[in-house]
Amino acid sequence: MVRAETADCAACGGVSGRVHSRYRRRLADVAVGDRPAELWLLVRRFFCDNLACAAKTFVEQVAGLTRRRCRISELLRRTLTAIGLALAGRAGARLAAALGLRTSRNSLIRMVKALPDPPVGPVKVLGVDDFALKRGHVYGTVLIDCQTRKVIDLLPGRDATPLAEWLAGHPAPEVICRDRSGAYADGARTGAPGALQVADRFHLWQNLAVAVERCVAGHKACLADPVAAPPDGPTASDRVEPVDPTGPMAERRREHHALVHGLLARGMGIREIARYLGWGRHTVQRYARAATWQQLVVGRRRQLPSSLDPFKKFLREHWTARRGAICDLYQQVAAQGFGGSYSTVRDFLRTLTAPDQPAPPPAPPSVRRVAGWICRHPDNLPERDTLRLKTILARCPELDATFDLVRSFAAMLTGRTGSKHLTSWITTASTSGLATMTAFAKGLTLDLDAVTAGLTQPWNSGPVEGNVNRIKMLKRQMYGRAGFDLLRKRVLLA
Repeated sequence: MVRAETADCAACGGVSGRVHSRYRRRLADVAVGDRPAELWLLVRRFFCDNLACAAKTFVEQVAGLTRRRCRISELLRRTLTAIGLALAGRAGARLAAALGLRTSRNSLIRMVKALPDPPVGPVKVLGVDDFALKRGHVYGTVLIDCQTRKVIDLLPGRDATPLAEWLAGHPAPEVICRDRSGAYADGARTGAPGALQVADRFHLWQNLAVAVERCVAGHKACLADPVAAPPDGPTASDRVEPVDPTGPMAERRREHHALVHGLLARGMGIREIARYLGWGRHTVQRYARAATWQQLVVGRRRQLPSSLDPFKKFLREHWTARRGAICDLYQQVAAQGFGGSYSTVRDFLRTLTAPDQPAPPPAPPSVRRVAGWICRHPDNLPERDTLRLKTILARCPELDATFDLVRSFAAMLTGRTGSKHLTSWITTASTSGLATMTAFAKGLTLDLDAVTAGLTQPWNSGPVEGNVNRIKMLKRQMYGRAGFDLLRKRVLLA
């Protein structure tokens, strides 16, 4: 029973002491043991003495225990809200049932959505990045305080307008850390024109690695070790399958190569081209990496598995060039279980010029592996890979020049000396004659101030990336069913 003499009207805030009536209020509370508990409270209804108030009567409330139009106690509300923040709807309802608390998944979601947003104070260093709600289709923007590493807000979309509107409604930060996105650059410039924009160093290095990989793909012929032909000439297994430069396959490769490179010249990305043409992403990537269409049609014959593979060792050991040897060996392998034809054995034995045939040369390293060797720190590269890289660089002056540019950029990035050396590095890359490095340097000039700050200032987007991983975990817990508003509440308050 409540024993206060007066109560405050929830509609107008006026104080009244005239009692209208009394009734018993029943509130669900946290479980005791494994049994649900209920509080019975005798409350009074008062007259409101304010003639201008729309409410004629009101019910008194007990601070910390009751709330208007609510049939649960504040302790139970806090408990269920904490469960909803941690597990959202269905999983939270299952945990509540195991704890003896009766609720539904919709009630948990409503409680979480009803929570007020945390206050946003002045932010000195703001981190901005995007995250996927539905990868490839729907994205959002996350804002964090890089000093406290806490999420400030989540915005729908990854365009310039939501970021500019948020910055206009809050105290302008001194520094904005972002990736190389032009939309975020425009939004930061519009909403906080006085803030220093800092391009993230990880994204700068990632862009450089893409340029290096394209450069290596353009000089793929330099990756294989030169192999001298044997004295008696190449064997049949070493011959290259001829390709007719006027045939239908060559013509198709030529048209597709021109189409992909034309779309790349218009500024379209690999994924965008794949969606536009209806091709696979790796197919578009293979055409984009090839400098000429001839690289797509010239190559070694592909070695497919054969039913003769288990018997090839036996055939090599017993092969002699005497008359009738092929027929005898065919009968022997047939007795051992070979079910193929005589011509299969004959064609294989004709490729053997001598019993001590030399082993084939090792396969050249892939484009991605060589690009990784160039971009990796020399101290973290194994000695075997270091020697192979030196051999490749000695054969290809273009890749050697690319390696020097990467090393100088890495020294500038780790030492944060962009304000001193970035301009000279861009000049060197632009005059190197390497198309991919020239394009990368041109991209740096379009965002020169932010890139210079990124290679000079200590701030980066590392804390943002960590929070993006946390958002992914929360999103997968929710199975993408509750929407952006619930995800935002959980990220800000959980």
